[in-house]
Amino acid sequence: MKLLLAFVLWISMSFMLFAQDNYYTVTAEKGDGIFSILRKQGLDPVKYYEAFITLNTRDIKDGSMLHVGREYRIPKAMDSFKNTGVRVQIAEGTENPIFDTELATMSHKSKTLKDAVYYLIAENQTREENKFVSDISKSLAADLMVHGATVFIIENKDEKFANSESLTEVEKMGWYVETINKRYLQNTGKYQRLLIIRANGLIKNGNMDVAVYHHNKSEKGQRFAQNIQNVFKENSISNRSYKDINMIFKDKNSLYLAKNTLPAVSLLTIDGSSKTVGKDGISVHSDKKSFASLITNGILKDYADLEIEN
Repeated sequence: MKLLLAFVLWISMSFMLFAQDNYYTVTAEKGDGIFSILRKQGLDPVKYYEAFITLNTRDIKDGSMLHVGREYRIPKAMDSFKNTGVRVQIAEGTENPIFDTELATMSHKSKTLKDAVYYLIAENQTREENKFVSDISKSLAADLMVHGATVFIIENKDEKFANSESLTEVEKMGWYVETINKRYLQNTGKYQRLLIIRANGLIKNGNMDVAVYHHNKSEKGQRFAQNIQNVFKENSISNRSYKDINMIFKDKNSLYLAKNTLPAVSLLTIDGSSKTVGKDGISVHSDKKSFASLITNGILKDYADLEIEN
């Protein structure tokens, strides 16, 4: 009998421990309902509504009302926006969700990109002139995530690391390679692409030139670049013909990434100087949000083309 009771107790405790691994707790705030508290945690409220009810039955009043100041159990979910949008600091080796307070306004639009993984690098984000590309990367990440994609923003805000004289450029770029390849292998079998967004000088909303480059030995990178490029061509404010544009990597850093990272790489450059707009690349008039949407459209087109081929 004692053995039976001990066995039952062990089973019960194991179940409790296992159950606790499937949720975490947050405190309900004024105005929170089931939908809002789930959305603020990056979860699809329709998909996880029943799971929330099951975990919190005793703490829900009148079927759907929550008590302000009381803790509620939130289901752990791999498809939470907190898990599908990750900011990686390479020098520190840390990972954090890209979005926090913004989660309340995000909602899933489709599962189109559920098997896609994107790596975004906004170069020199610590410099004031490149705040534009940093904001674009964040908007782009959100646009891709609501269609089911997993997005990693790879950045380095450690100025000591970036300006270290004890490290060569190859060693510095090696950190990017290691960071990206590690996650690539963790997502083996999925469609994966790396996009570098680089600002040349001060960029503001308005007229700018856009160029999209690829590695000459990467068919996937070339198609990825061309699909993004084609969307900008369609939205160009210039009457110039862009039929023969075929931009190849020339700078050492981009070439190093293209040769050593596992996902196909494309580079998008933005030039907002009034002296150069219209002379090279594709001339567009845009703001941050619209600019990110144009890139998203090109990425969706690239993924759709691949799906058609397969």
